[in-house]
Amino acid sequence: MSAWLAFTAFGFYPVAPGSNEYVLGRPFVELAILNLPNGKRFTIRASNLTRENNFVGKVFLNGKPLLQSYLRHEQIMAGGELHFTMQREANKEWGKEITARPYSQSAYR
Repeated sequence: MSAWLAFTAFGFYPVAPGSNEYVLGRPFVELAILNLPNGKRFTIRASNLTRENNFVGKVFLNGKPLLQSYLRHEQIMAGGELHFTMQREANKEWGKEITARPYSQSAYR
């Protein structure tokens, strides 16, 4: 259970065993640095993270907008930075497209 708590604090967690995808959610820490076994680092930042700003406004991976609402394991292991910009209102457009959603066995993905 402690691993799930850590994943939740980082703002992502495994969505389906064997899929190598992590669904993005709300981070609970402003900064976390993961020292990866391959010697690289993966940094998670959350700007504007306050009690009032509970929603993800935008997500950037290595400075580029991340349009999908998930990460692949390979993206984490490559190192770099995942940056969440938090806001007061939900961004209902982010991750809306079917191709922007994580793996699902459902026909509606």
